[in-house]
Amino acid sequence: MSRRLVVEADGGSRGNPGPAGYGALVRDAATGEVLDEAAAAIGVATNNVAEYSGLLAGLRAAAAIDPEARVEVRMDSKLVVEQMTGRWQVKHEDMRRLARQAREVFGAGRVSYAWVPRRENGHADRLANEAMDAAAAGRTWSRGSAAAARPGEALVEPAPSAVPAPTYAGAVDGTQAPARAQLAYRLLTGTDDRAFCEKVSAALAEGYELHGSPAITHDGDRVVVAQAVLLPAAAGGSAR
Repeated sequence: MSRRLVVEADGGSRGNPGPAGYGALVRDAATGEVLDEAAAAIGVATNNVAEYSGLLAGLRAAAAIDPEARVEVRMDSKLVVEQMTGRWQVKHEDMRRLARQAREVFGAGRVSYAWVPRRENGHADRLANEAMDAAAAGRTWSRGSAAAARPGEALVEPAPSAVPAPTYAGAVDGTQAPARAQLAYRLLTGTDDRAFCEKVSAALAEGYELHGSPAITHDGDRVVVAQAVLLPAAAGGSAR
């Protein structure tokens, strides 16, 4: 009897098109155990190309585990799910290329597709955002244990060609390398999900206070939020 695996995949683009990345993971269908994770930045691309890139990475990771497995793909991109099942046409050339590569990973009839709500695809979404955050900071995402990083931060290692960034008096998280000293001001950004809440909670635990109200915008089907935080000493006692 063939082994059953579940692939969860997601992709995002900050600008659409803009700096983009994907995240994917493979689970054992019987136990729910995460067997592998993959994430990477892909340069400037659309959200849909990033979604397809995540799908392809997830399928390849599953094939590396068991090329004879039966795979269920779960994604919150209705476009990708409908196109890969053949119900919708794939019109964009980059997406056609990625869709063709995805179909070639497993034999016919071994992969099924299911759309899931975004809230049920949080793990893959987090991986995609970690990869984009890492690339913006001049780093490369790498898989590691959750205990190796603070809550809400990417698990990354320096890219081989990365040059250490200078120290800044202030920084936008995910766009500059951390300063050597604790920053007086930080702007936390991300999609409106648990990972962003954990990022804000981690900053509060470090002694920061909320500065003003959060800003909210939309990037395609994603809600993007930003929250400024300030060390109390930098504001003469209160950051509010």
